Amino acid sequence: MDPDSLHLGSKNLCGWLVRLLSTKQEWLRAKVKFFLPDVDLASSDEVPDPEQRVIRQLRELQGQEPATWQSFIHCVCMELEVPLDLEVPLLSTWGQDDEFPRLLETGEESQLGSQLHHGLKRPCQSCESSPRQKHCRKHWLELVQKYLQLLRTSALQHYGDGLPGPGKVYVPPILQWSRATVPLDTREGAITGDPKTEDGSDVSIQDLFNFKTPKSSRVTVLLGKAGMGKTTLARWLCHKWADGHLDHFQALFLFEFRQLNLITNFLTLPQLLFDLYLRPESGPDVVFQYLEENANQVLLIFDGLDEVLHPCSSMETVGPNGSGPALTLFSSLCRGTLLPGCWVMATSRPGKLPACLPTEAATVHMWGFDQLRVEEYVNHYFRDQPSQEAALTELLANGRLRSMCVVPALCQVACLCLRHLLSASLPGQSVARLLPTVTQLYMQMLLTHGPLPATSLVGLGEVALSGLETGKVIFYDRDIPSPMMAFGATHSLLTSFCVHTSLGHQETGYAFVHFSLQEFFAALYLMTSPTVDKKTLARHVILNSRWVLRTKARLGLADHLPTFLAGLASHTCRPFLSQVAQQDETWVGTRQADVVQLLRKLATRKLRGPKVVELCHCVAETQEPELASLTAQSLPYLLPFHNFPLTYADLAALTSVLEHRAVPVHLEFEGCPLEPHCPEALVGCGQVETLSFKSRKCGDTFAEVLSRSLPTMGSLKKLGLAGSKITARGISHLVQALPLCPQLEEVSLQDNQLKDQEVLSIVEMLPSMPRLQKLDLSHSNFSISTLFCLVKVAVTCPTVRTLQVREADLVFLLSPSTEAAADLQRAPDLPEKDSQKEESQSRTLVLRLQKCQLRVHHAEVLVGLLREGPWLEEVDLSGNQLEDEGCQVLAEAASHLHIAGKLDLSNNELSVDGVPHVLRAVNTCWSLAELHISLLQKTVVLTFAQEAEEQQGIQGRAALLDSLTSSTVSEPPRGIRLTHCGFRAKHLEKLCKALEGSCYLARLGHLDFSGNALRDEGAMLLAQLLPGLGPLQSLNLSENGLSLDAVFCLTQCLSTLQWVCHLEVRASEGALCPFSDGCFLFASSFESQHILLRGDERGRDKLAGGSLPEFPAGAQLSGFHQHCIPRSFCLKECQLGPPSLTRLCTALEECPGPLEVQLSCETLSDHSLETLLRCLPRLPQLSLLQLTQTGLSLKSPFLLADVVSQHPRVQKVDLRSLHNATLHFRSSKEQEGVCCGFTGCSLCQEHVEPLCRALSKCDDLRQLDLTANLLGDDGLRCLLDHVSQMPISGLLDLSHNSISQEGILYLLGTLTSCSRVRAASVNLGSTQNFWVHFSKQEEAGMTLRLSECNYGPEHVPRLASSISQALQLMELTLTRCGLGLKQVAILLSLVRRPSGLLSLRVEEPWVGGAGVPALLEVCAQASGNVTVISISETQQQLCVQLEFPRQEENPEAMALRLAHDDLGTHHSLLVRQLMETCARLQQLSLSQVNLCDASNATSLLLQSFLLSLCELKTFRLTSSCVSTQGLTHLAAGLGHFHHLEELDFSNNQVGEQGAEALIGVLEGKCRLKRLHLSHLLLGSSTLATLTRGLSHMSLLQHLCLSHNQIGDAGAQQLAAILPGMPRLRKIDLSANGISLAGGLQLAESLTLCRHLEEVRIGCNALGDPTALTLAQGLPQNLRILHLQSSHLGPEGARSLGQALDGCPHVEDISLAENKLARGVPHFCKGLPLLRRMDLGSCEIDNQTAKGLAASFVLCPALEEILLSWNLLGDEAAAELAQVLPRMDRLKRVDLEKNRITAAGAWLLAKGLAQGSGVHVIRLWNNLVPHAAAKRLQSQEPRLDFAFFDNQPQAPQGT
Repeated sequence: MDPDSLHLGSKNLCGWLVRLLSTKQEWLRAKVKFFLPDVDLASSDEVPDPEQRVIRQLRELQGQEPATWQSFIHCVCMELEVPLDLEVPLLSTWGQDDEFPRLLETGEESQLGSQLHHGLKRPCQSCESSPRQKHCRKHWLELVQKYLQLLRTSALQHYGDGLPGPGKVYVPPILQWSRATVPLDTREGAITGDPKTEDGSDVSIQDLFNFKTPKSSRVTVLLGKAGMGKTTLARWLCHKWADGHLDHFQALFLFEFRQLNLITNFLTLPQLLFDLYLRPESGPDVVFQYLEENANQVLLIFDGLDEVLHPCSSMETVGPNGSGPALTLFSSLCRGTLLPGCWVMATSRPGKLPACLPTEAATVHMWGFDQLRVEEYVNHYFRDQPSQEAALTELLANGRLRSMCVVPALCQVACLCLRHLLSASLPGQSVARLLPTVTQLYMQMLLTHGPLPATSLVGLGEVALSGLETGKVIFYDRDIPSPMMAFGATHSLLTSFCVHTSLGHQETGYAFVHFSLQEFFAALYLMTSPTVDKKTLARHVILNSRWVLRTKARLGLADHLPTFLAGLASHTCRPFLSQVAQQDETWVGTRQADVVQLLRKLATRKLRGPKVVELCHCVAETQEPELASLTAQSLPYLLPFHNFPLTYADLAALTSVLEHRAVPVHLEFEGCPLEPHCPEALVGCGQVETLSFKSRKCGDTFAEVLSRSLPTMGSLKKLGLAGSKITARGISHLVQALPLCPQLEEVSLQDNQLKDQEVLSIVEMLPSMPRLQKLDLSHSNFSISTLFCLVKVAVTCPTVRTLQVREADLVFLLSPSTEAAADLQRAPDLPEKDSQKEESQSRTLVLRLQKCQLRVHHAEVLVGLLREGPWLEEVDLSGNQLEDEGCQVLAEAASHLHIAGKLDLSNNELSVDGVPHVLRAVNTCWSLAELHISLLQKTVVLTFAQEAEEQQGIQGRAALLDSLTSSTVSEPPRGIRLTHCGFRAKHLEKLCKALEGSCYLARLGHLDFSGNALRDEGAMLLAQLLPGLGPLQSLNLSENGLSLDAVFCLTQCLSTLQWVCHLEVRASEGALCPFSDGCFLFASSFESQHILLRGDERGRDKLAGGSLPEFPAGAQLSGFHQHCIPRSFCLKECQLGPPSLTRLCTALEECPGPLEVQLSCETLSDHSLETLLRCLPRLPQLSLLQLTQTGLSLKSPFLLADVVSQHPRVQKVDLRSLHNATLHFRSSKEQEGVCCGFTGCSLCQEHVEPLCRALSKCDDLRQLDLTANLLGDDGLRCLLDHVSQMPISGLLDLSHNSISQEGILYLLGTLTSCSRVRAASVNLGSTQNFWVHFSKQEEAGMTLRLSECNYGPEHVPRLASSISQALQLMELTLTRCGLGLKQVAILLSLVRRPSGLLSLRVEEPWVGGAGVPALLEVCAQASGNVTVISISETQQQLCVQLEFPRQEENPEAMALRLAHDDLGTHHSLLVRQLMETCARLQQLSLSQVNLCDASNATSLLLQSFLLSLCELKTFRLTSSCVSTQGLTHLAAGLGHFHHLEELDFSNNQVGEQGAEALIGVLEGKCRLKRLHLSHLLLGSSTLATLTRGLSHMSLLQHLCLSHNQIGDAGAQQLAAILPGMPRLRKIDLSANGISLAGGLQLAESLTLCRHLEEVRIGCNALGDPTALTLAQGLPQNLRILHLQSSHLGPEGARSLGQALDGCPHVEDISLAENKLARGVPHFCKGLPLLRRMDLGSCEIDNQTAKGLAASFVLCPALEEILLSWNLLGDEAAAELAQVLPRMDRLKRVDLEKNRITAAGAWLLAKGLAQGSGVHVIRLWNNLVPHAAAKRLQSQEPRLDFAFFDNQPQAPQGT
């Protein structure tokens, strides 16, 4: 640049002078008069413009002699405030020539203006200035010029050519703008420092300082990692400025923070500039003033901002005369409080910068070298041709060395090493292999100096490490010993410079030539010093995150120390380290192993982005493949890198580790400043599966470099390059590269603001990417014509499945096939038409063009593009401007466009007049499945079926199941929906005319006019037009402002239109308003109305000549047509009066039946209820009347009770909470009995008598439910007094009526007078249950259960008295009634009866811990003869059966029985008492008791007790803990009972000896009938004893030996003796480890037992031969057959089925858990008594289920069917659904864990609705979505989808 360009031109000086003198009019007038006394100034005074007046006066002065003009200029400079930088040009320009007059004469005075920065002014001087002052001003200017020249000379002296090292070559690095407040010039993206620039622009380094934009930031921060050349650039800028470049700046100052850190005292700005940098020889004040006035030409460079030791706060600044630390002065310069207008540049490593930087500061990233710059540097470094070629050859041949040279500092070291190695190598010998890592590069650099003393190297390392640990980078003489100082200076390891430690004090400072060299020496010391232990080493082997914490104000110094430690751990470095450490290689190897071990621990941790990069650097330096493999395998699949800068070296280190990874990886870079050429590091990286970049800093160069890398990444499937600044140049490279990546599945180029041509060029490559699944070009800028080009690509490209365009979105979804890709490669010349035809038949396309500004004329174009295309799954054109005509065009073309899904024309400005045109346009479209138009919601959606033929087959099923599969409960049915369109009555004729003859309306049958404005007129007109539309499924007239008049008119449709079966009317509260005539009209809140006319699917199918939907394999539902189709009328939330009810009943009279009526209103008066009930006889077809959510008065229960006797058709009356009333009517006289329920009706004592009086008129009251009323004890007493008058023969439910113990006692007292009571159950605790069961005839006995009655001692006598008087009470159970041990004993002693039996069962917690002796003592207190004692400690039950009257035993017989009693005194007394009360004991049951006391006292007591008994028939000891000695005592006690009929020793915890003792009891028991010995694990000897005993039991009827593992040997022994048991009825040998060998003999033996009724031999590996043998001779009286889990196959099951078919007594069959497949038993004759069939987990499929369902029908008594865990689907469900209505006794069906979908579940629900008595169908874990299951269960509660069985329990006795 020309130096003169720094000065203002003459034109600008002229303008400035005119502006100045315009403000000094009086001074100018005086000077003109002084120089021109004869000139008249009046003419110039008349000029109004001050500037024009000044110009005239200056012309007058110019017209004089030159000396006059020059004198005037000198006066201006000396007397007025003229800045120093303008004074010199004024004097040199106009004080000598006539430049100013020439400017005035050119007529440019109007263009003159003040464009100068005035700066600070000197004090104004008077016109009488002295010559001394003029001389002083000239002297000041001379001082300034001298200082400015001194600055340049000093910069040349200090920085030379600005380059470090021997090469003396400077190659500008890559620079990239990151952030600035205003655009920098006209460029975007990266800028560089030489003609080979980013984005093709020629940019120079001086563009770092943007002079063209006045508002641009004057603060620039240069960010770069260590070694990128920040300091070199700063010094090079100083050199270039001193050499005459950067001529905009008059002064340049360079400061290094590493030196400023040494200044501890406060500084002013003059001190910073002059004392610490360069002091003027004289006049510092004048110089500083000049710098202030010309601050915009001053540049201050601060190097190493990241090295600040004393950070300041963001608000800490100083004023012009203030002082502070160096960083505070830096902050003040940046913020303009010091030297305002100056330029500031700072360099720093990336990370958290000090807060003092202003937010508007521009940020520039320094990225080092790319490949071209590396080669350029090498060419300059090696100037002679042979060495230059050799160095380039080495560099190009070694990729690792190239990757290191991208860092300028390493490039210089590499060149140094290459120079040395090449000179010492033989020709053709490669030397680059000696430089594999950064560490070895530095190591080789040291070796270039020849052998070095080890002590000096270790000493320098110690100095370096101490500096790093203390934050010290500058050293003094006292820090470094002289020999080491000389060593470092000799080998250019240290550099010296002058350091200002304080004002006026200087020292010589020393530093390593580069900071990374200091880190290398520190690592060298750690690896070689014997004083360093493993703990110290571990403290430095860490990973430094480049995410600087917010609490951390500055970066650490030891960035690369861990990397150098890892590099020195390489095996290659071992000889070098051994030499330096003066140790053997074993010692060095141990130190290296310690470092590798530390890195192993780090490799297995969960690390985040920055630390992953640091770890990869370390691992790459070690050259350890095993460590690299461990690191690579430990990395997660997703590797995110967010918001920190990454260089080529970083990615190279990462890829070097990933090369050892066996599984793919996902790399994600978001918000990371990326070096433009860093993608070169990804070349050949085959482990990357997903690569994603999201950064505004990725430009065209980045895209170009990435394009070269992509084809080499063989595993890459997903590529993302979003939010970048890529233009056409970058896209052109990507378009060439992407087809070379055939494995790519997803490409995202969103948010790149791509234009038309770029978008098209990308899309056109889709056919060449056979595996691509998604292309995202969102946030691009393209036109409508380009949009149609995209549509054409989507239509013609065989892999495109979806094109989605919506405002900013542009996405292609593709679904390629391997075959299609192969075809494209094999036959590229296939004719286009044939190709399109073939692919159009094999794929579907989704096209979404939303909010694309499409208009009417675009519709034809779009139709033309789509007409010959593939099947369209969806076409979404919503949000455009197609209007009526465009919508009509698309609707007409819909049938020709092969749309299989939906056509969305919403939000396209369709009008009311356009709707009929759309309806006519699709009138003949057979594939239309639904049409929804809502003009208010701007919705126009046409839904199509896949094919017309297929649609006809599945439309019925879709209509039935649509609501089940929807997640929304209120999803409307599919059909013609013209909702919220503003239609009025006048529009109906056009609409109905358009709908007449519509093929889709006749097929779909749903018509929806909701949300319009039809009013009554429209509704009545529509009722007349409905016959012309044919049979429908539903008509929705909701939200149309209808009155009850219209509703009553629509009610007539139930009788006039055959398809109308249901009319639903609902309006929310306040939606009706009364009129004087008694009618109620809907108010203005039309949105609350719901009016729906529905047909019955079956009835409509008959009318339309159709059939129900077909299911696979012919699952017919013909059984559903055998019942009458009910009609229903539902009127909810409408206020009803007597006139309205009368009119309603009149309207319903002609309706066919059966009819269900449901009414709901806020309140219904007694008069209205009476009116309604009086009208009931007029409705003989009525089957159900419901009043839901309707407030009724207290009189309503009595009105409803009267209905029972007045109307014989009433079957059930149910009134709940005076808000819900239900009346069921019987259809035939055969059904007898009435059920009445008045629950929660606030009935109290006073209401009981009139209610009983009304109910007494009933002939047969089956049930009376008075739950949750206010009867209390008084009401109960009144009810019991009148209960004999009521013909009740079922359940009386008085639960939740606040009844106390007194009421219970009164109930007991009334039992004597009420002989029809069968059972009663009362719970006064949490459940508050009170049930009394009556029978028609008198009962011989009754049972009573009292729970939680909380009886105290005072109640016991009264309770005993009541029990004694209630002679018909046969069984009394007291559960948790508060009776203790003593109270129970008293109760037993007080209960006395003349005769009969009484069973008393006590269930109290204390029973479980009282012990057998205590409980027997309670039994001994009984007043009658105890015949049964049953004790269960776990169940906490004591049961005693008493026989009255008590018979006393002969004293002599008692004494004889006590003769052998050797017990203690207490037990002897107890045995005596037991002998008195238990002399006739016939049954003793001990379950879950503990008889293992230490002294065996309990077993001894039982032995004595048993010895005293003589009539015992049954003894049970089950699930108890008994010692061997105790069993011996029991065996002794039972030994004399030869008349025992039942023994049960099941589930006892006994050993082998105990089992032998129990089996010994069997000896001599010839009369035994029942023997239970399960879960005893009988041994061989015990089994032999057992079989011997069994051989004598000819009367045995029931034998249970399950779970004993008797095996084949035991089975064979039993088989030998079973024929000797002619009376055997039941046998249980389940789970005994019997296989085929034992099973065959057992089966043969069982066939000889002709009286067998129950055979349970499951859970044994019996096999089919056993089943075949058993089937050949099944007992004639067989009732139960259990063969579950018996290894049966189809053959065995089939033979059993044939044998069982027709058996008259079979009740229970279990073949579960056998692989029956299609061998499931099928019956032809049936099983008349079969109640339970278990075929769970038998591999039963749909085909097998057909015959099985038919077999079920032949079993009329079936109550439970278990088919869980099979393979049943919807076909099987359809078969079961058909037979459900025909199985009257079926209660439970288990279909858990099958393959039934919502369709099959719906069929089961329909089957239940046909009158089935099934309580529950279990459907857990089938293929029914949760939403569908929830909805199905809400419609049919008997379908249970839960894991647990949630069916409620019925009251006892029902």
